Amino acid sequence: MSHAVIDSAPSIPPDAPVRVGIVDDHESVRLGLQAACENAGYEVLFASATAQGLVDGLAGRTCDVIVLDLSLGDGSLVTDNVHLAATTGSAVLVHSIADRVASVREALAAGAAGVIPKSSPTTTVMAAVASVARGDVLNNLEWASAIDADRDFAKAQLGRRERDVLHLYASGLPLKMVAMQLGIAHSTAREYLDRIRVKYVEVGRPAPTKVDLLRRAVEDGILPGLDATEADRGV
Repeated sequence: MSHAVIDSAPSIPPDAPVRVGIVDDHESVRLGLQAACENAGYEVLFASATAQGLVDGLAGRTCDVIVLDLSLGDGSLVTDNVHLAATTGSAVLVHSIADRVASVREALAAGAAGVIPKSSPTTTVMAAVASVARGDVLNNLEWASAIDADRDFAKAQLGRRERDVLHLYASGLPLKMVAMQLGIAHSTAREYLDRIRVKYVEVGRPAPTKVDLLRRAVEDGILPGLDATEADRGV
């Protein structure tokens, strides 16, 4: 089953190339990713060994996706790098060694759109870049493993009606339609949604946007996982 995200997703014209930024402290990886992106028809705006170097190099330009390695040679922190990349207005795709579960979990908690292992085939990495660029939630085994391995990953304690609201809203329905389908007032549906967001903040997993709420719903099993092949593009 596919779920469309209506808002909070980048709007990319069909004929526009996906704009990519690359952060990896290994030159061979940077060059390889850049070549793969260009072969796929994407536009690499800048590549750097550090997150700060990328932001400086972009000079105000916005990527659709920043492909970010987790462990960089400058000693920077995962959360800081994800936040720094996100300040450019770009979605963040983690590209790292799959067994770094704690770091992957930290990146996802910081707002990364997904994770793709460095061991993945190039075509899989490029498909993930395109999926994240569309605003889709990239849910895969690496994401699930990072969550399952972390005992501190606390689920928000949502009531039945709150789960119903989140399920419908994160699936793509406008809040007005959610209210109609559940037979409640629009203002009541809004109150449930506000309460849901507060509960996620309380467990350290804020969800300020609709895409974030979709991600939380997938993480907590309220919605089935999406992948690059079955997630619909938001409109």
